[in-house]
Amino acid sequence: MLENIFARLEEIYPELVEIRRDFHMYPELSHEEVRTPEKIAEYLTNLGMDVKTGVGGRGVIGTLKGGKPGRTVAIRADFDALPIEEETDVPYKSRIPGVMHACGHDLHTAALLGVAKVLSEVREEIPGTVKFIHQFAEEATPGGAKPMIEDGCLDGVDIIYGAHVWSTDELGKVSIKEGYASSAQDDFNIVIHGKGGHGSQPHLTVDPLVTGSQLVVNLQQIVSRRVDPLQAAALTVGSFISGGANNVIPDKAIIKGTVRTFDEEARSIIEEALEHVTKSTCSANGAHVDYEYIKDCPSIYNDPSETKRVVEVARGLFGEENLITGIPMMGSEDFAFYQKEIPGVYFLVGGRMKEEDAVYPHHHPKFNVDERAIVNIGKMFISLVMG
Repeated sequence: MLENIFARLEEIYPELVEIRRDFHMYPELSHEEVRTPEKIAEYLTNLGMDVKTGVGGRGVIGTLKGGKPGRTVAIRADFDALPIEEETDVPYKSRIPGVMHACGHDLHTAALLGVAKVLSEVREEIPGTVKFIHQFAEEATPGGAKPMIEDGCLDGVDIIYGAHVWSTDELGKVSIKEGYASSAQDDFNIVIHGKGGHGSQPHLTVDPLVTGSQLVVNLQQIVSRRVDPLQAAALTVGSFISGGANNVIPDKAIIKGTVRTFDEEARSIIEEALEHVTKSTCSANGAHVDYEYIKDCPSIYNDPSETKRVVEVARGLFGEENLITGIPMMGSEDFAFYQKEIPGVYFLVGGRMKEEDAVYPHHHPKFNVDERAIVNIGKMFISLVMG
């Protein structure tokens, strides 16, 4: 049965490439997706599925009821793009200025639509029910997962799977990590209010730039001195804006950054310490502060028993030599919100370009991936549904 379904997937591969390239040419930013969900819904409807649109805002769900008893399995793909000007020279280059599919979400969507098509043709052989979750706004904060969950996308679902093409892993590789597989993401915004003045009279001011500089240094001690060295964590200041002239002490400084953790205890320790260090540093310098800490995505946590099953599927499809296990990533993914509700597994599928000079990381203006990853993602999803 699986071999026949895989053969059908190969047969429609050219169609799926066309779909991927169409989405690539007309990318849409998070929370601004209109054309993409319309295309997805139209495709699923033509397959004879029960289709629900506007889920959580802009999400689309297709439901396929199998002819055999079994559990309800959800498969998720994201479809938003990024505010990046594309610099590739491919014929299907983005036609929307300043917007690009620089992370592979166009490929994820094409792969899931392909799985939907081939499974819809053998629906009587499917055990249980399959929900095809097409999510908007994965790249945004807040993302689309939470509102889709609140709108019932997981109702009745027993297990959820997600996959991400990976531009630096060779085609045919599959990477899976049991347990915590990605970091949680939190962000912080700090506005330090001082008292500006002339650079020749610093004693009459409260210098927010100096205060901010001290704060940036003080924040670096949180991970090194508050968090267990055996727990991975990162605290990064990504933006520090203050002043504009060489002889003027400014009124305020703005600092923005991000926190990445795996362990919930470490996450809480950093959140508490960051607020304390920020307020105490500013107070010691006579400055006032507006402080905001935003808890975004939790860590992806791959269910241990289900992960073992996914590992076996990947091993059977691609061989032991193409299986990568035990390596977490410090990036975040709002797929983690689904896993807070039900068991789930998220894995990476290699899509490295054959030409060495065409390999670029995700979110790069020259990002691209080998489109054969569509088939590999499809084979993984089909095996997990049918097995």
